[in-house]
Amino acid sequence: MAQVLIIDDDPAQLQVREAVLREAGFSVCTTSTAEAALELLRDPAVTETLGVIVTDHVMPGASGSVFVKELRRASPHVPVIVVSGLAEAEEEYSALNVSFLHKPCQPEELIRQVREALKKES
Repeated sequence: MAQVLIIDDDPAQLQVREAVLREAGFSVCTTSTAEAALELLRDPAVTETLGVIVTDHVMPGASGSVFVKELRRASPHVPVIVVSGLAEAEEEYSALNVSFLHKPCQPEELIRQVREALKKES
């Protein structure tokens, strides 16, 4: 089964998204920083099973857009869903092939977006 990687520096948001996706039947791993996610993605065992990444936009250190730019160098095709409360943030991702979800994001919408991203990958 393809795995979902969730990146969010807010522990409550991370736990809620993880619980929602696990309950929907997804295999999930989490990190609280973009830097930790990039480190995790250096492991071939992780990248082989990775199906989609769900990342927050505003994080300390590397933001979501910095993370996606780094990710695209190594993995140009892995689906990425960016979650943000800032509508203007979408511009930062214009050429990076991501889906965008606006906060507050309903659980059903998150599940739907993850399923769609995984269908495109398979």
